[in-house]
Amino acid sequence: MRKTTTLRAAAAASAALLLATACNSQRGQDDKDAAADGACQGQQTTGITDRTIKLGGIYPLSGPASAYGTISKGVSAYFKHVNDKGGIDGRTVVFTVRDDGYQPPKAVEEARRLVEQEKVFAVFQTLGTPSTAAVWDYLDKRKVPQPFVATGASVWGTDDNHPWTTGWQPNYIAEARVYAKYLKEEKPKAKVAVLHQNDDFGKDLLGGFKAAVAGSGIKVVAEESYEVTDPSVSAQMTSLARSRADVLLNITTPKFGSQALAADAKNTRWNPLHIVNNVSSSATVLKPVGFKNVQGVVSATYFKDPADPQWADDAEMKTYRDALRKYAPDSDPANQFNAYGWAAASSLHKALDAMKCPTREGLRDAVRNLKDVEVDMLLPGVTLSTGPADAFPIETMQLMRFEGERWQLFGKPVDTRKEFGPLAK
Repeated sequence: MRKTTTLRAAAAASAALLLATACNSQRGQDDKDAAADGACQGQQTTGITDRTIKLGGIYPLSGPASAYGTISKGVSAYFKHVNDKGGIDGRTVVFTVRDDGYQPPKAVEEARRLVEQEKVFAVFQTLGTPSTAAVWDYLDKRKVPQPFVATGASVWGTDDNHPWTTGWQPNYIAEARVYAKYLKEEKPKAKVAVLHQNDDFGKDLLGGFKAAVAGSGIKVVAEESYEVTDPSVSAQMTSLARSRADVLLNITTPKFGSQALAADAKNTRWNPLHIVNNVSSSATVLKPVGFKNVQGVVSATYFKDPADPQWADDAEMKTYRDALRKYAPDSDPANQFNAYGWAAASSLHKALDAMKCPTREGLRDAVRNLKDVEVDMLLPGVTLSTGPADAFPIETMQLMRFEGERWQLFGKPVDTRKEFGPLAK
């Protein structure tokens, strides 16, 4: 991880002693005392004061991926709930949401606005691989934290040249490994047809899947891609059906996920095991297709499904539902994307609490030093862990199958770090 000039200066013996004292202190006043004594001197405090923390998020509130826009409502509801409870370490969170329409140039424009005009402390969440890739060079040069991006591209955790950016959700290669493990056990001779988005998102998951099944009896026999500007994927689905594959791996964003599921349901002559990637597993994707038409579809997850009755009495789920009804009454508490936003915001709360210095550098270092941190909205057995060489907080997922009107978890959580080892850089 790169060090700033001021951090190198702080490595002097007297400053190091002060920093060590701050490391062992309690949050709150002890941090302020440490900062006053000079341990955090010279680090960036833009966007954070004793009373407020200014955060910005960039989401597709419009455009082809607008289904994801509601994630920002889950995030906002979490921060408003926390603010009503006294804030984070006594600081009120000011969360500003910008719309990029899932267009990378617009994402750059909005990132500049958040940093240069809004003066945010961090850009928490940029949604989508294309948008995140478009802005991370800019944020890195400005030394602005970009924690817990809403995309699972593997590059967010394997690129040493961008220490200010970290992922959050399981990376797409980890997710692909879970599906590969499942097929090796259940359909070891599977012939797989793949529909994927023609960008780093689609290629990352497909590449991870191919690598994970290499040397096994599982073969990818057909591939079709689409562009985010395409009106539909009907032609691609027709082509894939000709392969007569017995497994369909659906690597899509919500709009196209719904289309692929609907096309699969209509084609009664082709009945593959349908695996849909996590980002298109929300009920908002499945419901338009008709629940009766998506029975048996398989996916994987890592956070609690608000539509699953097994969490009805869960304390965090109750808090989430109450907060969403209070602060985002126009949103659906059963929508998984809202729960995703809540879980991601709760994770950032943990990282902010762990800062040794209330500075941008402090947050950058905190998100890279998480040790089995529990977040109440994540599934049991799923925690946040990072290190200097590992910026993937979550690499454990559990399979689920759609039955009746909801997803049913099955099997045990799969820790892909233990099953397959760390990703190569």
